[in-house]
Amino acid sequence: MSSDSSVSTSTAGRFDSPASLPDGSALVLRVMPLPADVNGNGDVFGGWIMAQVDMAGAVLPSRIARGRIATVAVNQFVFKQPVSIGDLLSFYAKVERVGKTSVTVRVEVFAERNPADLQVVKVTEANLTYVAIDREGKPRQIPAQ
Repeated sequence: MSSDSSVSTSTAGRFDSPASLPDGSALVLRVMPLPADVNGNGDVFGGWIMAQVDMAGAVLPSRIARGRIATVAVNQFVFKQPVSIGDLLSFYAKVERVGKTSVTVRVEVFAERNPADLQVVKVTEANLTYVAIDREGKPRQIPAQ
């Protein structure tokens, strides 16, 4: 996040303004996990979060590619804090790079917790690459913007 971001942070990584977006990022998905999404410890499965990040990360590349895309790489994935039932998750995406056939995106996930005394915390961040594909699943050129 850049220093001119409208989201202020405390030393614990909490965000004071739930309405503020990470600088230059677009809100692409908002979802609340259900009881079926938790593991034996009562935390949301990491795999469930990864699936949501993959869907959220695909929004901007699919617009840029103007057609089918496929996830080709998860370059980085960091779970910063556990996610619980009742957390409202907001997924923000930012295009990092557009190549000839691929688009790399950064996804940041924030959880809104405890509505009575609202806290917004970053729970996950990831970097994914998607490739534009044709009907046969072969890489294709991304159209000129």
